[in-house]
Amino acid sequence: MTARSSGVLLHPTSLPGPFGVGDLGPSAHRWVEALAAAGQGWWQVLPLGPTGYADSPYQSPSTFAGNLNLLSPEALAADGLASAADVAACELPTAGPVVFADVIPRKQQLVRTAWGRFEAGDGRPGLRAAFDAFAAAEADWLDEYAVFAAIKDGCNGAPWWRWHPDLAAHRGSAVTAAAVELADDVAAHRFGQFLFARQWSALRRHAAALGVRLIGDLPIYVAHDSADVWANPALFQLDAARTPTHVAGVPPDYFAATGQLWGNPLYAWNAHRADGFAWWTRRVRGILKQVDLIRLDHFRGLEAYWAVPFGDPTAEHGTWQKAPGTELLDAIESSLGAPPIIAEDLGVITPEVDALRAAFGLPGMRILQFAFGGAVEQRFRPHRFTPDAVAYTGTHDNDTTAGWAAKLQPGERADFARYAPDAAAAPVRSLLRLAWGSVAELAVCPLQDLLGLGSEARMNTPGTTSGNWVWRASPAALGDPEWVEFLADITATYERTAARPTVSGRDR
Repeated sequence: MTARSSGVLLHPTSLPGPFGVGDLGPSAHRWVEALAAAGQGWWQVLPLGPTGYADSPYQSPSTFAGNLNLLSPEALAADGLASAADVAACELPTAGPVVFADVIPRKQQLVRTAWGRFEAGDGRPGLRAAFDAFAAAEADWLDEYAVFAAIKDGCNGAPWWRWHPDLAAHRGSAVTAAAVELADDVAAHRFGQFLFARQWSALRRHAAALGVRLIGDLPIYVAHDSADVWANPALFQLDAARTPTHVAGVPPDYFAATGQLWGNPLYAWNAHRADGFAWWTRRVRGILKQVDLIRLDHFRGLEAYWAVPFGDPTAEHGTWQKAPGTELLDAIESSLGAPPIIAEDLGVITPEVDALRAAFGLPGMRILQFAFGGAVEQRFRPHRFTPDAVAYTGTHDNDTTAGWAAKLQPGERADFARYAPDAAAAPVRSLLRLAWGSVAELAVCPLQDLLGLGSEARMNTPGTTSGNWVWRASPAALGDPEWVEFLADITATYERTAARPTVSGRDR
């Protein structure tokens, strides 16, 4: 990274709007305009794929597909693929938490309606050619995912290992027969992915025109119930019945006392090594079609990963196993050039993990909340930052800064006040100033911190499976001049507006 700048973390589902969930329509376009007005160069999002277990964006049925809950009914109407009545049928409360059980069936019906209109010849001129071009360009993942999704729909959402044995085993003849039988459903899923790519691309162009680039999030693992595992079982640690032998997680840390049991199948790294890490390279190439900079979640798992025996109730009794991080990153560089990656290096970090990150010139993450409260680590104190870092007040896994500050113990509060004299009166703004004033060349905060919101606005609590991912900003908050002006002021004060950083990995 060579220039100072800053940005805001906000997942699109957290945008306000009249359809019960944030989407890629007018409010998203207004959002990037607010970022530009505040002098920001970056918008950071969570994973954009379809959500899976517990509505988590980190448990997706595809590492390549887009989340159709983010489709804008208004944009579909503008494309001639939805009527006013179709749009009205999607309406839900404008404010308040996302109720996915209400949103999902409405968006599914919207896609089917749009597909029917498209097949009947409706829609803007050029849509047919654009769809055909998209389907051809993305066939290496789109065809498999569309068949997977259509079969899953036909099985009432059951996980793939509960399908007919021939389909669960991904036997070619059975999959081909299902694709023929479900041809219209398969085509509708392909079309839904085209619509997502079309709307996301339009939003990205609008952001780029305003000088705002995008930071995406690449989970290190994929869900067991995914097209990726179903179609590529040899790439994962599965037994003869295609059940995981060990699953992913992390040992006890400052996020969870018994560790975090994610449950994702682990990689069979020898199989990835044998084909030159081709699947991983496709993943990175795919996300770079959507964003400018990648936050690689759980980067330490590329050096060594925590393997928990399948069936264990917690992540406490796993073991560390080595991973071929250097080989993997070398292979990606050989195919794509040095990838623009932020290494999420939180948790139990060893010298070997630091060496892997440094060898590829990847910036790490520095979370300011961890400097003053909870399991404090000295590396998160701002005076220890280095320019090749990304400073955060908190992440989607943290409490909001207001919620965090309210829970500080007296000694922690005193330490924070010694470090930042205005912390007692204004803890949230104080932490923001520490992030923006640090030497880290990129600084990011969640929108909740700019709004000064408490724990009720927390996005995710690790180790829990309910009440997460549902927070939405109020319509009035989106471009509130108060936070826009404050952010513009500290961004100018700490010289984060001159240019956007170039994150390009190690020198070549």
